[in-house]
Amino acid sequence: MTDTVMPAAVPGEAAAPAPPRRRFGRLDFDVTEIGYGAAPIGNFLAPIEEGVAAAMLESAWAAGLNYFDTAPLYGNGLSEHRVGQALRFKPRDEFVLSTKVGYLLRPGRVFSERDPWRYGLPFTPTYAYGYDATLRSVEDSLQRLGMDRIDIAFIHDVDVINHGVARQRAHFEVAMAGGWDALVRLRGEGVIKAIGVGVNEWEVCRDALLARDFDCLLLAGRYTLLEQEALDELMPLCTARDVAVVLGGGFNGGILATGAVPGAKYEYKPAPPEIMAKVAKIEAVCARHDVRLIDAAIRFVLAHPAIVSIIPGTRTPAQLADNLAGLARTIPSDFWAELKHEGLLRADAPVPA
Repeated sequence: MTDTVMPAAVPGEAAAPAPPRRRFGRLDFDVTEIGYGAAPIGNFLAPIEEGVAAAMLESAWAAGLNYFDTAPLYGNGLSEHRVGQALRFKPRDEFVLSTKVGYLLRPGRVFSERDPWRYGLPFTPTYAYGYDATLRSVEDSLQRLGMDRIDIAFIHDVDVINHGVARQRAHFEVAMAGGWDALVRLRGEGVIKAIGVGVNEWEVCRDALLARDFDCLLLAGRYTLLEQEALDELMPLCTARDVAVVLGGGFNGGILATGAVPGAKYEYKPAPPEIMAKVAKIEAVCARHDVRLIDAAIRFVLAHPAIVSIIPGTRTPAQLADNLAGLARTIPSDFWAELKHEGLLRADAPVPA
């Protein structure tokens, strides 16, 4: 649920101010507009050394980020270990921590070059959305993190892309019954504050909101500068119910950070011709207005009133600094108007003032 390919920081640019904060929907805490997405430090697609991971997390803290998102799946527990180690001695009330349920980690793993988590911890994740499994998942996460509570728990990957059409509905129903009940219990006990769903499909987010009164969603890749179909049903529902939306995968797996260059990735795979063509047209508008594509991608999603934070993954402290600097750069209103005029952005999409 995160993007990992980003350009280097602009030479000579001053350090960015701490990002602004937004209220987390209807709940009584705030998160920074950019949070730290910790999938890359689970060794997503390529290993990251311990020292680099630690430096990145410390840089995020020093830059003023107060929101950190991880998951058991990320590196088979490695991401949670690294996040917990970085935050363990920080004042607990000064950061917001989210992790996920839906996977249990079983000892033993055979690594291969096709494994997206390159040399993570020696565990195998298995889907588990029921009541007992959800309680166990949170308990295991607390131990890996070295924490006594979690702020946000997202039900993870209960979508078609992970389960296929035939099996997804059954997993979804289990999650909306036993998984939901377990998280409500934990919220009542003060172990978590917010209950959400974190998936790659806006339709599943909509179905979850229709089934249960979730506090929040983590939507990966389905509301971006490239894709706004979520405006049809999901985003109005979130606004009406004051559901906080965290946006993962805001660069669509790479291409909104790199541009339509040879080898550009869409959803972490080679971008198809129609995506390359559309991004090239957006880049042409960017060039006419002296706007960087990556800045436009970040600023666009944050213009929607339901979105409280975007959590791009980074592989170096310089990439993190570059994202933060993008929040402060000016984007003229004519840029957004031209995108809409050219049919590259939906006419009803909110844009920065």
